[in-house]
Amino acid sequence: MKLYTKLLRSELSAISKLSDICPLDKSRIAMDKMGKALTFRHRKCVSYKDIGLAKLRAEYIIPRSPRHEALILYLHGGGYVLGSMDYARGFGTLIAAETSIKVCCLEYRLAPEHRFPAALDDAYYTYRFLIESGFPSERIVLCGESAGGGLIYALSLKLKAEGCPMPRGIIALSPWSDLTLSGSSYEFNRANDPSMTEKRLRFYAESYSEQFKDPYVSPLFGDLTGLPPSMILAGGHEIMLSDSMSLHEKLLSCGCGSTLHIAPEMWHVYLMYNIAEAKNGFKKINDFIGELFNDQYGGTFQ
Repeated sequence: MKLYTKLLRSELSAISKLSDICPLDKSRIAMDKMGKALTFRHRKCVSYKDIGLAKLRAEYIIPRSPRHEALILYLHGGGYVLGSMDYARGFGTLIAAETSIKVCCLEYRLAPEHRFPAALDDAYYTYRFLIESGFPSERIVLCGESAGGGLIYALSLKLKAEGCPMPRGIIALSPWSDLTLSGSSYEFNRANDPSMTEKRLRFYAESYSEQFKDPYVSPLFGDLTGLPPSMILAGGHEIMLSDSMSLHEKLLSCGCGSTLHIAPEMWHVYLMYNIAEAKNGFKKINDFIGELFNDQYGGTFQ
């Protein structure tokens, strides 16, 4: 591990300890500042356009030189309790800059003010809007990190149940797929993840829902049969590693295509940071999208 990465890891560990005792309003401010920093870092690579939804805020993030006519519908993380448009725009900007693909991000309602199924309803509403506006489902890729990574699978289950056309593929970054927090990594990685703790996750889960085994809350407990191909990326040291591993195994057992990449010694949502491992992760994402589309709809992936 390079010196910069080691220093970053130490800084994240210190911040994580403060986050466990930080009031919710202050945590929300800090999360949005992270998003603004991501937007600033990549601001010259993209432009923004409001989608004009009636029920919630949503934006297109458009790369300066898009190389494909696909669309990534991005659902942000934050334990279902953190993340305004400032954060969603920031991480969405990172995705658009690294993939050169148009991104749709939204500001879904947050718990505890708006508990389950508010976030899922907002995601479903946005997806239906895209389809009804004439955007083909076969051009859409779902992407999300952490809670957003679980939400994209919950959305996929709802689309299947409602008979809606499915997206082309799914990209999950450190997905939170099991809100029971029962995976073995909550023990063996308890001291290894510098950025996330079980205490904080339990607060998030209890704020969001009491129905932890509902498949729309914890997609790991759902019937994943018929879902589109998935790529899952996770850090080898993250406390939620079991969520990614078990989700991958469940997808395969349901006959779905799934690829799991575990970055050694990396933490929760490591792709957010300006490190070599994140660059490597986005290369895998671009390769996966290239395989999904086989250069259809214009453009190529190198």
